[in-house]
Amino acid sequence: MPVAYSADLRRRVVEAWEGKEGSQRQLAQRFKVSLSFVRNLLRHYRISGQIKAKRRGGYQKPIIRQEHLSIIKSLVEGKNDLLLSELCDSPKG
Repeated sequence: MPVAYSADLRRRVVEAWEGKEGSQRQLAQRFKVSLSFVRNLLRHYRISGQIKAKRRGGYQKPIIRQEHLSIIKSLVEGKNDLLLSELCDSPKG
């Protein structure tokens, strides 16, 4: 999975843009990033005033409910070398 550009690079791009040190295309070439990155960064900066990267990914709701998790934990604590198939066959308490 790709990693977001550093806050330092983002800050330098915005500072160069604010200092009118070149067009968006020239800044992209100067900092060796894509033009779309510069455009999106500057748009985000103008709208929100922030340069930090957007949060990646989303929240995933847990698959196992809390009451089932406690049963699984008690089974594993009782015998921690159980195979998954043995866990599935164990009595549910």
